[in-house]
Amino acid sequence: LVEAANCVRIHAKEYADFYCKKYNEVTKHQHKRALVLTARKLVRLVFALLSKGQIYQPGGNG
Repeated sequence: LVEAANCVRIHAKEYADFYCKKYNEVTKHQHKRALVLTARKLVRLVFALLSKGQIYQPGGNG
């Protein structure tokens, strides 16, 4: 999930912005913390999409 979140942050602006925000909040372990929080956000999105039977559309979900 963390590897998937890393790819998502590279390709999706919403997740890149979230990652940068979390990265700048702390001084230690910035990348790991920001990446895990981004993965957590991605899991919530995937769960919501599967629960509702929807397809991901950038900007519309998450």
